[in-house]
Amino acid sequence: MSAIFPKWTNRLPLMIIVGLVLVGTAVTAGVWYYFTPKYTYVGYQPVQPVAFSHAIHVDQLGMDCRYCHSGVEKSWFSNIPAAGTCMNCHSQVLKDDPRLALVRDSAATGRAIPWVQIHRTPEYVYFNHSVHVTRGISCVSCHGQVNQMDEVYRAKPLSMSFCLECHRNPAAFIRPVDKVTDLNWKWSDDPLQNAEMQKANGEKFVHDWKVESLQNCSACHR
Repeated sequence: MSAIFPKWTNRLPLMIIVGLVLVGTAVTAGVWYYFTPKYTYVGYQPVQPVAFSHAIHVDQLGMDCRYCHSGVEKSWFSNIPAAGTCMNCHSQVLKDDPRLALVRDSAATGRAIPWVQIHRTPEYVYFNHSVHVTRGISCVSCHGQVNQMDEVYRAKPLSMSFCLECHRNPAAFIRPVDKVTDLNWKWSDDPLQNAEMQKANGEKFVHDWKVESLQNCSACHR
């Protein structure tokens, strides 16, 4: 005697297919949205081989970013300083501190300190630091308040939409070139006045400096 199934079971294959499509769409959308750099990398803070506090060196001691990252104004990348740069000070300051053993060893032997890279763009993305820095785009725009970090972490997504936000309206971000490495700088302490001055001066800088806010694919994907 053959089994008798309810009539609704005739629709079961279609219901399964529709369910799989809906679940697959939801999973794909979730991965597409949440697995972008905006969500997977912001806040990334690896443990470095040598503890280095930007808050002490920059905010307390007043060191300029370019003392260590000396190539940022003339190169596509922002270099990590050689140990010899550190030893310019630390041959006298904390010269026997055990926390600086790797730095002293690197300066003596030439072996590189194995720093862990934090800020990274995909290999198919071209970014030139010098072009941005010499046209008034501050370190803080892409890296956040590094000057206040005891341990550096990734503060900005560096995603395509993040970059396009600036490229579509550079006047909102551009500042005097001599203030690029002053991460606490602003036009005014009054938010409304600061916004007004940013708009007026930003538009003037974009015009006077012939800033090209490129949005075509080949500008970044080469």
